[in-house]
Amino acid sequence: MSRKTQLNIIKGHLESRYRKLIEKSASYRIIDEMESDNAAFKAMKIKEKLNRVDYLNHDVLIR
Repeated sequence: MSRKTQLNIIKGHLESRYRKLIEKSASYRIIDEMESDNAAFKAMKIKEKLNRVDYLNHDVLIR
């Protein structure tokens, strides 16, 4: 499996987790503020990982 394919698989997994957490954060905003904050924090961490993967993917495409 090439490096580009691996990065695309990881990116897809992270994006799906990110979307689920953002949706959870929005739906719990009024009901349970702590749960909403936890989901938003986890989503922020995953977004950082997505940014790293995007950087690596861009670096692989250039070479």
